[in-house]
Amino acid sequence: MPQKFNRREWNSLILTGLAGSFIPSVFTSCSTTSVVPAALKGSQAASDAKELGIVLGVQTYSFRDRSLVEAIKAMQQLGVKSCELWAGHVEPRNNQWAAGQTGADAKKKQEQLAQWREKLSMDEIRSIKSQFDRAGISIQAYNGGIKDGISDEELDLVFRIAQTLGVDTVTSSATVSVMKRVDEYAKKYKMRVAMHNHAHIDKPNEFSSPDSFARAMDGLSDYLWINLDIGHFTAANFDAVAYIKQHHAKIHSIHVKDRKKNQGENMPFGQGDTPIAQVLQLIRDNKWPIPANIEYEYKGADTIMEVGKCLDYCKRAIKA
Repeated sequence: MPQKFNRREWNSLILTGLAGSFIPSVFTSCSTTSVVPAALKGSQAASDAKELGIVLGVQTYSFRDRSLVEAIKAMQQLGVKSCELWAGHVEPRNNQWAAGQTGADAKKKQEQLAQWREKLSMDEIRSIKSQFDRAGISIQAYNGGIKDGISDEELDLVFRIAQTLGVDTVTSSATVSVMKRVDEYAKKYKMRVAMHNHAHIDKPNEFSSPDSFARAMDGLSDYLWINLDIGHFTAANFDAVAYIKQHHAKIHSIHVKDRKKNQGENMPFGQGDTPIAQVLQLIRDNKWPIPANIEYEYKGADTIMEVGKCLDYCKRAIKA
């Protein structure tokens, strides 16, 4: 079992350069000498990372208006070689929206999703992985849905899907209170779980602040990491640059979007308050193996066109 440290001990190890000696072997890709996580070594994404100095990809939620096949085609068209795979591109279409609905229609969709999960064969997941392999696109992590009411069977399934996809990390917009249960499965599967934040600072059980991340990891294993959404972090009036400087050793990846402060709207890249360029250059200059995944959420025109604009903006910032 990984050795545990409190925050003061961990920060001391970081400052003395000894932290790497205590990170489990599954995490040894996260040294400060390489911009490419171990899961991407030898891939086309790794070649792109060597050129840019950072792994630049997408969260496939950006293509939520498309099926999995269409999303893969869109990524190929845009030259994307690396992604974080959204559960909505794995689970049956339309069922992923049930959690945000009420009434008979939502109940029916939830029942259909439960039936799908119960009967799911890992051959179906292997088929999905094969589609990405043929397209030359690496999957960094599986973005699974984890909330307080999740059953043990459903929680275990999230990890089995991730394992079958060949990734070593699950990302999730989970809750602080569920992380103790999640940690047990993370240890069982020897797999990282990176917590994704939103801007809901009025909901203390959701990830939105530095404190919420700290509370979730307190007393648990080193398998718990952070998937930092710098747009939401900015909208919640926190400093993404300062946070990444201090906590980069526990950040698995970032989501890149542009939002205004004070719970402001999603904006086209460069029109909000999110320090996108500064964050990307910080990761590049320090050679931290932190993939940056675009998550397109503002109201644009054609999805492929808009994600292309986001990619171009980030590439210009990285090359500046």
